[in-house]
Amino acid sequence: MQIWELDYYSRPILDENGKKVWELLLCQSPLRFDDEPTDLFRYAEYCPHSQVNSLWLKAAMERAIAQAPQPPDKIRFFRQAMTNMITKACDDLTIPSQLSRRTPALNQWLQQRQTEVYPQEPGYQAGSNPTVSFPETPAQSLPDALVGEKWQFVSLEAAAFNEMGDWAITFGESFPLSLAGLEPNALVPGLLIFSTRAVPLAAWMSGLELSSVSFSEGQPARLLLETGVSDRWILASLSKPELQAEARQFEAAKQKANGVHFVAVQINPEAEAFAGFWLLPGINLA
Repeated sequence: MQIWELDYYSRPILDENGKKVWELLLCQSPLRFDDEPTDLFRYAEYCPHSQVNSLWLKAAMERAIAQAPQPPDKIRFFRQAMTNMITKACDDLTIPSQLSRRTPALNQWLQQRQTEVYPQEPGYQAGSNPTVSFPETPAQSLPDALVGEKWQFVSLEAAAFNEMGDWAITFGESFPLSLAGLEPNALVPGLLIFSTRAVPLAAWMSGLELSSVSFSEGQPARLLLETGVSDRWILASLSKPELQAEARQFEAAKQKANGVHFVAVQINPEAEAFAGFWLLPGINLA
């Protein structure tokens, strides 16, 4: 599977007419822990303000594909405001596209360009970088047949993921922890879900764009699975104070790990194989 991450938006650069310069960024998504980010395909092209449309975007994507070792099987993008334009260009190229916060390589590249590339361009206008925000939608219940019977908070040292290629995993996805700047001894928190229907649950999760597991302090307190850019699913209700305390510790551990965490699905605590295992980059978007 070849997945690309895409951003098409204005940059802090003005042209000779005082109009914002736009830019297309495309990069291959790292899908394995041992993918080397510097070896993955990247493409960047500026777009004049007067040509911002799906036709220019489609043509630029064609130029990128012509240079790539392989064409993409799917495009991920996080900028919801650009959905119509990006979807139209991708549809015209018969490439599936999906809103997703799972764009770690693109996030890092954007941050690097904000500090090292754009300030060197003529017409650069220093200013605050607006944070991308997403609407908070009501949390949905999991299908009854897919509710986990038990769950457990755990943590692994970052170095432990070096062995991930040897783990028995049916469904899953990861990314290089170098994209998050984690040291080998950093602790990565995670959530283990145990279910007698572990494989169907993992298969269902694999069809979603998993982005984060989070603790909601509302009434009732809940553990949520966040997918796409705004969908939320109820993994568990946390009525007991001790469970809420564990969830707060989980959130604190995520902060220490730069947002990185994982969610895994197993048939029971004694199982040595994973029906599903996803390393999640969190939702820190440029």
